[in-house]
Amino acid sequence: MWKEFKAFALKGNVLDLAIGVIIGAAFGKIVASLVSDIIMPLVGLLLGGVDLSGLKFTLRDATLNYGIFLQTVVDFLIISFSIFLFVKGMSRFKRKEEEVKPEQAPLPSNEELLLAEIRDLLKHNQSMRRDSQND
Repeated sequence: MWKEFKAFALKGNVLDLAIGVIIGAAFGKIVASLVSDIIMPLVGLLLGGVDLSGLKFTLRDATLNYGIFLQTVVDFLIISFSIFLFVKGMSRFKRKEEEVKPEQAPLPSNEELLLAEIRDLLKHNQSMRRDSQND
């Protein structure tokens, strides 16, 4: 069971996914800070100095913090748009990289090389027989 787990955990896709999750979490923190510390204060300034994260509605004993919800929605939109741009850029880079690589014919397998050698030997033997019959 340990060997199976080790084989699974060390596959390239699993490692790529783990790295992606870690980078995504760090990227999410950066974008969340961008939204909460830079973008939302500017939006609040444009709206007359309103701090959106402080917007709330009180209904009897319940408080609805819709400003925090709005900030979370803006976080999501910016993060998803940033990821979209990143993936689009990476796919464009990958496409260019694939275009640069020239197409090479695959090298023949050992079996193909052996069969070609046998073919050449048979042709050579046939030509030797013809030559000896003509003499």
